[in-house]
Amino acid sequence: MKVPISKRLLCCAAQVPQGARVADIGADHGYLSIELLRSGRAEFVHASELREQPLKKAMENAKKFSVADKMCFSQADGLAAIDPQQVDTIVCAGMGGDLIAQILEACPWVRQERYTLILQPQSSGNDLRRRLGELGFGIEAEVLVEDGGFLYQVLRVRFGKTESLTPGQQYVSPALLNSGDPLLPAYLQRIQSALAAAVEGISKAAKPRAHLAYYETALKEVREMREQYANCTTNS
Repeated sequence: MKVPISKRLLCCAAQVPQGARVADIGADHGYLSIELLRSGRAEFVHASELREQPLKKAMENAKKFSVADKMCFSQADGLAAIDPQQVDTIVCAGMGGDLIAQILEACPWVRQERYTLILQPQSSGNDLRRRLGELGFGIEAEVLVEDGGFLYQVLRVRFGKTESLTPGQQYVSPALLNSGDPLLPAYLQRIQSALAAAVEGISKAAKPRAHLAYYETALKEVREMREQYANCTTNS
C-alpha cells in the first residue's frame, strides 16, 4: 500500500539523514512521518500537531501503515512537547517561514550542532533565511521541488555555521545558487518578477515605505544572479 504523499513532502524526506530520529512538527495527517519510517530513512518519529482532528488522523494512518510502534504523538504548539534527547532531526514543513522562525526562536535547545533541521516554508522564505542567520543557523543545502504548479524550497540547516545574507541572498541563498538545481532558472525568474512587482508597487504608493531600498537591492542582486548563472551555463 502506497503512502499518499506529495512531491513537496517527498523532497523533505530526501533531506532527512539516514537512520534519523525525527520530530515532525505540524505533522498534519502524518504522511511524511509514515514515509520516513516505511522507507527506512528514520528509525523513530515524534509527530506533533497543534490541531486535534489531524493528529487523530495521523494516529489512524500510523496504524493503517503499520508504523505506530515506531512513533509517538503529541498535541502541542511547535516544539513544546519534544524531548531534546529523543530526536536528532527536526522537520518543519508546510507552514509560513515567519512561523517556522518563531518556533525555532521559542526553543533555545535546538541551537546545537547535533540537530539537523529540515525546513520547508510555504511563504516568507526570505524572512526565514534572515532570521536563521540572526539566530546563528547556517544553510547547508537548499533544493527546489515543483508540486501543483508551485515551486517550493527545502532547506537543510544546522546551528553554528551562520553567514550574513544580503537582501538578494535572503531570496536565493548561496547554497541554492550553487546547487545546480534544474529548477533554479525558473525560480530565479519568478523571484525577479515578484521583486520587480514589489518595487513598482511601493514606488507608486503615495508615501513610499522605508523598506523600498531593501527590495531594490534584492532585485538588483537577483538580476545579477540570473545573468551570472546564464553566463556560466552558456560557457559550460
